Amino acid sequence: MRHLLVFAERDAAEEVAETVAGEFPVVGVPTVVRETLAGEDDAEDAQWLVVVEDPSGALPPEGVARLEALAEEYEGWRENG
Repeated sequence: MRHLLVFAERDAAEEVAETVAGEFPVVGVPTVVRETLAGEDDAEDAQWLVVVEDPSGALPPEGVARLEALAEEYEGWRENG
C-alpha cells in the first residue's frame, strides 16, 4: 500500500517525512515530491506529497491513524496512492 500525505507547504511535508521515518522505521524514509495541479499555471499552486511506501502492509491501523493525524496537524490530508 502507498499512503500519500498532501501539503501546501514544502516545510510541512519535509517535517512530516522526518517524523514518519522516525516513528515508523519499518516503512523506511518517505519521499517528498512536488505535484503541480492539472491546469494550474502558477507554481505556487503546487502541492507537496510525502509518499509513504508500505508494500507489505506492515503499518497497523493505529499507524495509519497516526499518518492521518500528522497530516491534519500540518494542515494536510492523507490519500491512498
